[in-house]
Amino acid sequence: MLFDPPAVPRPVCVKIADDSHAVAVAQLGRQMGEALGFSAVQQTALATAILEIARNIVKYAQQGEITLEVAHDGPRQGVRVTARDSGPGINDVEQAMRDGFSTGRSLGLGLPGARRLMDTFTLTSQPGCGTTVVMTKWLA
Repeated sequence: MLFDPPAVPRPVCVKIADDSHAVAVAQLGRQMGEALGFSAVQQTALATAILEIARNIVKYAQQGEITLEVAHDGPRQGVRVTARDSGPGINDVEQAMRDGFSTGRSLGLGLPGARRLMDTFTLTSQPGCGTTVVMTKWLA
């Protein structure tokens, strides 16, 4: 009997303007990871990193967007997360990536924590113009 192969998740772009959007995009990331065969631990790491970045958008930029898509690198597959906002930007990216640094009265673990949870992580920011984070979690 013939059967349909599992559907490859399609890219999705989610507008982020409040915490409910942050939670929703994190759940979509978890579902995308599950569809690709991520373990429960990988799904949790992916969702946690997405949630941290999405909450930063809400807190510092008030709004932005996150795109989730399947990434390919030769035979490897993963989930690529691209987060963009037009907020105030980050004056010192290197400092912002240090554990414990925060301009918003938090523990300062969001950006460095997201970086540790993902396999690749790139942050670009220009003061006054916004921030873009691109991060990928590869299927183990």
